[in-house]
Amino acid sequence: MNQSAIIISLRSISLLNTLTSNQFDTLAANTIFEIVPKNSIVYEIGTNIEYVYLVEKGSIKLGIVASCGKTLTKDICYDNEIFGENIFSSGCITKEYAESMTETRLFKIPVELFRAIVIENHAFASQIMNVIVTKLQNLEERLQNFVFRKAKERIVDFIYRTGLRKGVKIGIKECLIDHGMSHKEIAYLTDTSRQTVARILNELKKENYIHYGSRKSSKILIRDMEIMQQYRWVG
Repeated sequence: MNQSAIIISLRSISLLNTLTSNQFDTLAANTIFEIVPKNSIVYEIGTNIEYVYLVEKGSIKLGIVASCGKTLTKDICYDNEIFGENIFSSGCITKEYAESMTETRLFKIPVELFRAIVIENHAFASQIMNVIVTKLQNLEERLQNFVFRKAKERIVDFIYRTGLRKGVKIGIKECLIDHGMSHKEIAYLTDTSRQTVARILNELKKENYIHYGSRKSSKILIRDMEIMQQYRWVG
């Protein structure tokens, strides 16, 4: 991607709207564009923090590995979302890994430049703080879901929230999502098992809450978002 295309693409990302003209120009001039193949590691746990990342298009899985060797998926980042943004905590080593789930187009912002802009621009700093707080709230809610909600409710909640976050509205009530995840990866996010995910998705399909093809279960059509929202608590 040439410099003009980088500028055009960065201007479409709402997170950067609060930057001054000088800050945006400096950012655009120093940002690195990269196309990451599917299932590729962006960074490993324990590596030096060099960049903050913006997803132009694609999906990135953020996760940690427990001492027992089990992998926990913390979050999924989609188009126009940021990751690696929590650079003000102690230490300069990554505590998570980032892996592409699809071919992903990334902008890599040098961490010192990103930190300087956050310090200079209070409005931008507020936006980044909101991103961090939202991610912490999502993790807390997942913990509460694990304690208080049944497996089916957690999986329905995942489908609904993914629809809100990256779904494409079709008609009046339907919503199409392409989450790009295997049943195993959904199981990590919902604290269930791969077999449970497969069984519950099949049940939801039979009950006509969702539809998906036999060869493309990563694409799910939600029949009615309002009903799906209510079903999260009574499933």
